[in-house]
Amino acid sequence: MPSDPTTIREVVAQVGRELDPRLQPLTAELATLLFDEIPAFRGDDSIRELMTASTAANLSTIFDILLHGLPVDKVDVPAAAAAYARRFAQRDLPVEGLLRAYRLGQQQATQWCLTSLGAHDLDTDVLLGCTREIVSVLSTYIDQVSENLVEIYETERKLWTQRTDAARAVALRTVLDDVTLDSGTAEAMIGYRMHGWHVGAVAWVERGVGQAGRLLDSAARILASVHGERPLVVLDDDHTLWAWLSSPERTELDAAALAGALDEIPQLRIALGEPTHGLTGFRASHREALQAQTVAEASTDRSQITRFAQVSIIALLSENLDALRTWISRTLGALATDDEANARLRETVRIFLETGGSFTDAASRLHLHKNTVHYRVRKAEEVRGRPFGEDRLDVEVALVACHHLGQRVLR
Repeated sequence: MPSDPTTIREVVAQVGRELDPRLQPLTAELATLLFDEIPAFRGDDSIRELMTASTAANLSTIFDILLHGLPVDKVDVPAAAAAYARRFAQRDLPVEGLLRAYRLGQQQATQWCLTSLGAHDLDTDVLLGCTREIVSVLSTYIDQVSENLVEIYETERKLWTQRTDAARAVALRTVLDDVTLDSGTAEAMIGYRMHGWHVGAVAWVERGVGQAGRLLDSAARILASVHGERPLVVLDDDHTLWAWLSSPERTELDAAALAGALDEIPQLRIALGEPTHGLTGFRASHREALQAQTVAEASTDRSQITRFAQVSIIALLSENLDALRTWISRTLGALATDDEANARLRETVRIFLETGGSFTDAASRLHLHKNTVHYRVRKAEEVRGRPFGEDRLDVEVALVACHHLGQRVLR
């Protein structure tokens, strides 16, 4: 026969009454358990202090719910618990550690309640009813508080990241721009070692692409995974991330691994500077990454990865586009006209010259008949007005610039 709800309520209230005076030792016991079981709590006294305060606040709330029969859905997150979640976010500690602490706390509090309940001489129906009530209250409370704390954690992490990124961005720009700073001062300003080798990286998505922030977070994780260590990162704007990858020895990023990781995120693009040493290298590699990004954005080649080494000549030439456009027009003549026919001729000649002037090799790369390549090369010379052999190096550079910069340098 079902037990009387009033009897169950009275017994559950008595459990709360018995546990409430023991709040301080129970808090200490649970705090020690959490500290031993969860590595995230170690090494940070402020986190441990807040964890202890949060534990006391949650246990006190649970005991009040049991004692007074408070509706769980009307109970707010304790202030100490909310502060604890915010500090967790500020320390960039994983939210999983926070949630595990609550599950461990639920298990321990359930054991205390059932132990207290077992000390009473209850018939089976009342015992089962009280057990169900206590387990339900604890489970519902932990679920509700955990859900709210995750929201508090995510909100604080976003706000904290914005604040710290803004401060870091100001310090970084000073380090990049003020050449009078020495390595020690630069390190103190941004909290990052300048000794060793640095590779500058710029990750970006096109304007208007949705969830740009999430995509840039993915870029930071990918760079960390490929490099093996967490990079220094800062948002330049809402669609661009700057990053530095550092190591004691000169190392190259694994291009294949980076390309493989980016395959699943087609909206994301990354430009890389060359490995360079010290504070001067920190600045130089970043500058190269920015130059590589400029070329990548202008290029008809939509590769996800652009290395400065691949586009260095074009990057340097493109610093003065007006002068470059004039020089290309003088070098290529009418072949520098921006239309489909001349684009086809320019690409054929570019590949022809890249293959050492071999009609056969050029035809293979272009998937054309050798006679077609021969015709286009001769036609391109007619359009230009003189043979390519007269100033072949200039022609090759001009064609590569046209290939990468397109309309910006065509007439």
